Amino acid sequence: MVQAKKITLYVVVVFVLYTIINSPARAADLVQVGFEGISSAAQGVGDFMTELVN
Repeated sequence: MVQAKKITLYVVVVFVLYTIINSPARAADLVQVGFEGISSAAQGVGDFMTELVN
């Protein structure tokens, strides 16, 4: 089972590196979308906590 996790991790890392090398603009767009999603989620949690306190 541990070997399967290591192999999966290596495959994901190779795929990410391959994507970055072959299409840096697309990779940058995906990273931006990811950070926007995280930012939006954090904003939602902050709004929820603010309403909870009030």
